[in-house]
Amino acid sequence: MGVLGKMEVEVDIKSSGDVFHELFGSKPHHVSNITPDKVHGCNVHEGEFGQPGSVVAWDYTIDEENKLLRFKHIEGSLLEEYKSFISTIHVINKGEISAVKWTMDFEKLDDYGPYPTKIMDFVIGVTRDIEAHHLNE
Repeated sequence: MGVLGKMEVEVDIKSSGDVFHELFGSKPHHVSNITPDKVHGCNVHEGEFGQPGSVVAWDYTIDEENKLLRFKHIEGSLLEEYKSFISTIHVINKGEISAVKWTMDFEKLDDYGPYPTKIMDFVIGVTRDIEAHHLNE
């Protein structure tokens, strides 16, 4: 049995948290337009963009009321290093600013496998790219 783990990072943003939530919840295919050096695209395998239960290279759950999205990774290179991997994006309104909280729940294939620190760096970069894009509109 591998090691169960959880990593979190909270990134304060100046742009609207609602816009960030809508982007990942309803328009994930636009993420690659905003941050093309990090995200190269996505395709709908089943369902429609923005609909709960759709398969867009991942299975995702949308909680509109709490501005929470949960992605269960069902294929791809992450599953070469992890037995399971779930990413959660939670937009938190803090008055004048918002925060984007990324949580990674994972099970490593073995005790000596890597922790997803590079993935955390990656999602922080994606968050900053999206923030900059919306601040420049």
